Amino acid sequence: MRSAFIRILIPALTWPVLACASASAPPPATQPQAPAATTPRQAPAASESAQPNAPERPRVRLVATGGTISNRTGGRLTAEELVQLIPNLPRYVTPEFEQFANVASSAMTLTQWLDLARRLNALFREDAALAGIVVTSGTDTLEELAYFLNLAVRDERPVVVVGSMRNPSTLGYEGAANLEEGFRVAGDPAARNRGVMVVLNDEINAAREVTKTDALRLQTFQTRGYGLLGVVDRDRVVFYRRVERRHTAAGEFDLTGVTQLPRVDVLLTYQGAPGDLIQAAVDAGAKGIVVATAGAGATSGTQGEGLRYAASKGIAVVTTTRTGSGRIAGGRGNNIAGEDLAPLKARILLMVALTKTSDPAELRRIFSEY
Repeated sequence: MRSAFIRILIPALTWPVLACASASAPPPATQPQAPAATTPRQAPAASESAQPNAPERPRVRLVATGGTISNRTGGRLTAEELVQLIPNLPRYVTPEFEQFANVASSAMTLTQWLDLARRLNALFREDAALAGIVVTSGTDTLEELAYFLNLAVRDERPVVVVGSMRNPSTLGYEGAANLEEGFRVAGDPAARNRGVMVVLNDEINAAREVTKTDALRLQTFQTRGYGLLGVVDRDRVVFYRRVERRHTAAGEFDLTGVTQLPRVDVLLTYQGAPGDLIQAAVDAGAKGIVVATAGAGATSGTQGEGLRYAASKGIAVVTTTRTGSGRIAGGRGNNIAGEDLAPLKARILLMVALTKTSDPAELRRIFSEY
């Protein structure tokens, strides 16, 4: 009787232990093969998305250009390696990736900007099922690239630009979190028709309005005066408002055949500023000048002489403010009011606009609409 009881009891006690051990064993790791340098790849699917009844996830393409988000000690992370940093990404989207460049944002050329815009437009044109695109960039000039794409991309589907303030070899690297949130925003149907967006630090900002406000802090990207477009929270992406100015699919700029953007220089007003710098920019080939004036349009020193010289040569001059916020109104002759655009953004709009027209009245219209 006692031996029979033991024969029954021992299997009953050992079965849960074996079951727990089996449940906790990790699945065998799979290593995707490295793609060719210019070949787009789809990231390997997670087990959740492999289930027969799992909902279909939106497809989102990462187009990596480099920046701090990739700049680890010993070499830069590739687009594929960036995606592999986010093992739970297939919960939200079906990620794809390709390497456009892998450099610091300040090393990107204007020709590369044009090439990147053409690539994004081609992706949307050739793939109607693509939900959105994420672009990585270094943060130093991220706001400039984002606003250029806001003017150059001709589709209502979202383009989200992400980066990080810390590199992958640094304690507290936030790049993977920013990238995951960028994918989530790009795959969200509510992100359509909102223009190019910048996503970092759980926050969504409009490319037209966002500014890097601190050289080191994680919360550096902010929209002064107007506030966030939305936030990326644990449960969902939440939008609060839209940008009213024209952008992307609602824009008029076709840069398909443009091989070079016209030179536009930015000059700062300060006490006793010399006008010969403006003259030198014009003589060096500038097709437009942006002046970051004091207050609501004041210049100083001999800048007035320089501006009159530019006007005599038919050079477009855009007046902005160096204060960081505020609208510049008016403008006549060759002078165009920069509205509320920061000087860096006004330069980009003027470069793009000059590929279409040099008429001052038309340029004033463009600055009032974009």
